[in-house]
Amino acid sequence: MGGLPSNAYSAIKTLGGLETEDDYSYSGHLQTCSFSEKKVKVYINDSVELSQNEQELAAWLAKNGPISVAINAFGMQFYRHGISRPLRPLCSPWLIDHAVLLVGYGNRSDVPFWAIKNSWGTDWGEEGYYYLHRGSGACGVNIMASSAVVN
Repeated sequence: MGGLPSNAYSAIKTLGGLETEDDYSYSGHLQTCSFSEKKVKVYINDSVELSQNEQELAAWLAKNGPISVAINAFGMQFYRHGISRPLRPLCSPWLIDHAVLLVGYGNRSDVPFWAIKNSWGTDWGEEGYYYLHRGSGACGVNIMASSAVVN
């Protein structure tokens, strides 16, 4: 039923950690919680809301690792490969509706991009990844960015 990343961070802290994907895989349907404290492998201390400045987001990513972002997923529905740069009226940053994971950034033929891991499986996009234009706030990628704090 979706939700905010900040709620997920709070739940992880309350539960006492996370299991690995092998121990608790996503099945794509409603199910009861089968969390086991004995299988916890990942702990977080806190979470942080990040800057909307894309250069600062890239610096955080390089230093600290993946960033949870929420984006307008309209353009993603039609994505196959390459660097996506949907027209702003079709991918408004004010109509955010999908949480994804910012895992990298770079350039292809001098076009800056974000590498985004999606949850729709490896048959979608470029083996489960979405490459979105970096530096233009495309689809609101920079509006709601947060990350776990792990000590």
